[in-house]
This record gives sequence, C-alpha cells and structure tokens, in this order.
Amino acid sequence: MHFRSIFHVVVLVASCLTLGLSGLAAAAEEPAELLDVESALAGNTAPVVVDGVTLFRVRGIGAFPAEKRAEAISERIVALAADRSFPREALRLEEEAGATLIMADKKRIMGVFEADARLEGIDRQTLAQSYRSRTGEAIEAWRHDRAPGVLKRNVLFALGATLLLALALRIGFWIYRRLGAWLEVHLRSKFQGVQIRKFQLVRGEQLWQLFTGARSLFWAVVVLAAIYLYLFNVLSLFPWTRGLGKGLVDILINPLRIMGLGLLKAVPDLVFLLVFFFVTRYVLKLVRLFFAGVADGTVVLPEFEAEWAWPTFRLVRLLLIAFALIVAYPYIPGSDSGAFKGVSLFIGVLFSLGSSSLIGNLIAGYSMTYRRAFRIGDRIRVGEHIGDVEQRRLLVTHLRTPKNEEVVIPNSTILGGEVVNYSTLARQQGLILHTTVGIGYETPWRQVEAMLLEAASRTAGLLREPAPFVLQKALGDFCVTYEINVYCSKPQEMGPLYSELHRSILDVFNEYGVQIMTPAYEGDPEQPKVVSKEKWYTAPAKPPER
Repeated sequence: MHFRSIFHVVVLVASCLTLGLSGLAAAAEEPAELLDVESALAGNTAPVVVDGVTLFRVRGIGAFPAEKRAEAISERIVALAADRSFPREALRLEEEAGATLIMADKKRIMGVFEADARLEGIDRQTLAQSYRSRTGEAIEAWRHDRAPGVLKRNVLFALGATLLLALALRIGFWIYRRLGAWLEVHLRSKFQGVQIRKFQLVRGEQLWQLFTGARSLFWAVVVLAAIYLYLFNVLSLFPWTRGLGKGLVDILINPLRIMGLGLLKAVPDLVFLLVFFFVTRYVLKLVRLFFAGVADGTVVLPEFEAEWAWPTFRLVRLLLIAFALIVAYPYIPGSDSGAFKGVSLFIGVLFSLGSSSLIGNLIAGYSMTYRRAFRIGDRIRVGEHIGDVEQRRLLVTHLRTPKNEEVVIPNSTILGGEVVNYSTLARQQGLILHTTVGIGYETPWRQVEAMLLEAASRTAGLLREPAPFVLQKALGDFCVTYEINVYCSKPQEMGPLYSELHRSILDVFNEYGVQIMTPAYEGDPEQPKVVSKEKWYTAPAKPPER
C-alpha cells in the first residue's frame, strides 16, 4: 500500500513535468505570446489593422507590448494575403498547452489564450474561430481591393466624384451669390433696430450683419461637409488610403468631441459670464446717461464743472471694466491653466515695460482736467507754442496756432511746464495787450501819454472800459520807454489788434511830429524822423474811400 501511493505520486509529478516542458517548448518557439498569459490581464490593447480596417484587438504583456504584437500579426496577415497561392480555407486552428494557435500551413499567425477568452467573456475555441474567420475575410478583402478591375473601377468612381464635387461647388457658389444679391435688395431694408423708448439697444445694420454672418457660416459648413464626404469616400476606395480616409473621422470628430465636452463642462461659467456681461454693459450705459446729463446741465452737482463730465465718465468706466475683469477672471474657461497664466504674465510684462510714458500722460491728462488749466477753445501758450485748444485727450492736447498749424503736445510736457492762458480772465475782466515805444527826453511825457491814449482810442476792437493806461517802464540812456496798456475781450484777435494798435501809434506820432527813437542813438538828426500827413498814402498805398 505504501509503495502503491509512492507510485501514484511519481506518476503525478511526471505528468506535471511533461506539461511544463511542453509549455516551455511553446514559449521558446514564440515567447511573446506564450509566456505568462495571466499578465496580459493587466496589459493594454491595440488594434490589428489591415488596409485601414480593424479586425480585432489584442493584448500585450510587459515583454511584448500590445502595439508590437498587433503590428506583428498585421504583417503576417498581409504577407499571407500577398501569397495568392495560399487559399483562405487553409487557415486552421491548432491546440497548444494553454493556447489555440491560428496556423497557415506550418506558419503561425497568432495565438489565443485563456486570458483573452476570459476577458471577452467567451470560451477560447469560439474566440479563436472568430479571429480565424476575420483573418480569412481580411485576406480576401486585401486581394479583392488590389485586383486590376476593382482598381480601374475605383479610379473611375474617384474621377466622377471629383467632377461632381466641382460642379456642385460651382453651382452652389452661383446660387449663394444670387441669393445674397436678392436678399440685399428685398430683405435688408426690413431689418429694424431694437430700442426701448429712446434708448436703442441694437441697430438694424447690426442685425443685418448678424444675419449675413450666419448665412456665410452656414454656407461654409455646407462646403466643408461636402469636401469631407468627398475625401472620406474617395480615400476609402483604395486600400493604401483607406486608413487616412477613416482617420478623417477622428481628425474631425475628436476635436469636436473635446470642444463639446469642454463646452458642456464650462456651461455654468459661460452662463455666468454672459449674464455678468449684460449686467456690466447696462450699468455702463446708465453711468453714461448720468454723466451725459451732467455735461448738458440736466443734472447739476455742486462744485462739479460740466466739462469734467466726460473725463470723469471715462475714468469711472475704466474702473468698472477693471472691476468686472477681476470678478469674471476665475470664470473664464482655461483661466487656471499654465498656458493662460503664462500669456497673462507675458502681456503684463510687455505692458509694464512699454507703458511708463503712457501712464504718465494719462495721469497728466486727468490732472489737467481737474486743475482747470484751460478749456476747449482757450488761447494758451505752452513753451514756445501759442494757439487755441482744439482737442484735449487723455494722452495729448491739440493746439491750433494763428498760422493754422496743428501742434500735438504730450500732456506730461504740459503738466511739467508752465501754461499761459489768455482766455480765462479775458471773459470777465478783459485781456491786457501792451506795447512799448522809446521817446526822447525833449518830448514832454504828458504829451507822449496823451498821444498813446489817443492811439488806443482810435484802435477798433479794444474795450473802452476798463480804460487804457500808460506806464513809464524805464528812463534809458537815450530815451524814455513808455508802455501803452489796452483791454480786449477776444484773445483770438490778439495779432490783428496788436497790428492795428501799432498803426494807430505811428499815425498819431506822425501827426504831432514826435519821433520814435531807434535803438542806436548817436545824435539828433537835422529833421525829425516822422512822416508828414500828406505822405501817409504814398504809392502804392491808397487812401480809404469816404
């Protein structure tokens, strides 16, 4: 009894060793497919593709990844299909220890393992039979697609499809243009704006542009769809391009799928941004209406000038937009991504490097606005430039000189220098114009002052009240310097008034025979340097008509 038990144990061990050696022999013949099949449960899968058609998927192991196994199986199937002497019916199944092999004569195509069958939920023999059937169909399809008659037919189909697409696109473009012209004539005038009372929300032209944009987008989608269908069908006709044709689905669908999923995920944030956009927009419009009322005097604020309305509105609008961007930033899709943050940082660095002068001019522009240094239309002098203020912007101020020249001055320059405003006080008290003459000591100063006042009274355009006055500016080496001061209310006429005043002074001094001294005095001339009245209108001058 004891020896019989020992005999049974020996027989059992011998059987196990025999099965183990058989498995090792199969592993030595194809190590990638027969070693450690249970580890395939943890491996990934890859498709076995022939001429762009996926036959089935296979699993890999650590030593032989799924991609390499699928590629090797595909190469074996193609090589077998290229051998037209091999009939499809010669494919057979061969059982091995733990695997079912698909064989072509003595050539091994692939092996099907118990692990594969368990994962597919069917028995190993049924799965191997399915793989053998799919392999046979792939061999027949490979040979059929490369038959000369089939290739000629597919070439004709491709040419016909190309001509049909070209004709369809040509007719479509013709219809698109004719329809656009018809809509322009018969439908455009019917688009009316949308407004609430006197406040217009959307103009009719904007609605028309939206309609034409939607029509163009629809036509573009139709053209792209036609081209896509053409490429898909034509490329699918030939075995060499069939994979590319089927890949067009992934090229088109995958981005749309990714964008669609991203859009669905971002819908709550997009709804918030949309609502927040319209709320911010209407708040800005209400603020604009308020400051428009301040500008035209409808709304009166104590100690607040009407001319400050629009600059203040622009400043408030900037602050509101900045606040809105801060609130909306976390809800922008992708705002938490590294790329978005990198672009934001790059833009911030560029802005900080290039905006020093910009910020300085902006601050200077607002500073001048609230300093009330000048207004639009004032005659001012900035440095060597004299002119009327035409425009006052945030960055620069535009002057129009008496010579009809436009001078653009940066606001930072104006803020850092001195500004002479000829118009501010001229509105209430009048602007004082003054000019000087040098008269010899032999002429009584009372006479000179009387003549200067008479010249002022003869000058048209000057104010009579306040009255002109004369100052003795200096007692020089050769003459007394007198200054005549007159008032005017129109600074823009300074040039013509000065010219007219100088004419009047010359006329009066000539009438009374008083000589205006020259800068270089060496002695009294034999005759006074005056023009007698009878020579006032010497040719080519003409006396005024009476």
